[in-house]
Amino acid sequence: MGKIVSNFFISLDGVVESPDQWHFPYFNDEMGAAVGAGMETSTAFLMGRRLYDEWADYWPRQSADEPFASFINDHPKYVVSSSLDKATWNNTTIISGDVAARLRELKERNEGAITMSGSATLVRWLLANGLLDELHLLVHPIAVGHGRRLFEDTPTHRLRLLSNKVFQTGVLHSVYAPAEPETAETGTAETGTA
Repeated sequence: MGKIVSNFFISLDGVVESPDQWHFPYFNDEMGAAVGAGMETSTAFLMGRRLYDEWADYWPRQSADEPFASFINDHPKYVVSSSLDKATWNNTTIISGDVAARLRELKERNEGAITMSGSATLVRWLLANGLLDELHLLVHPIAVGHGRRLFEDTPTHRLRLLSNKVFQTGVLHSVYAPAEPETAETGTAETGTA
């Protein structure tokens, strides 16, 4: 069974909007290797409507010599949208209607990681519906001070740390998974065993 993995460039103050304006001074070989490792395990890419509109306008026009262009243009893509009628970008499927059921079916059919990036709204929805398996954060040592944050006006979500690495630039690569729910009587995590 596959899993849904979300990746974000994020500032210390939680901003994920417009990373192109603050992210690049921190990009190095370590970060490139982390991003590349995520691409290697990806069997499909999941995105929201806004990211689809931006990327469908940009990436198909880029040269195949650009490694990410050839990757994303040929890769299976799924866009969650209730308003998109037709997907014109190569290998794109629209997911609408009972989105949770469709994503569960997609996870069952895939063996690897269905990766996503760029949509804080979609990540919050995935967490709320128990569909996000891993959250990969590249936390940059900068307080941006403005912009959309990953978590805004959301319920509390407990996460557990799977791994953490510090890059030479001060960027933290942290990987989280949803924590097991606690039982009301004991305050301990449920494991599903009797």
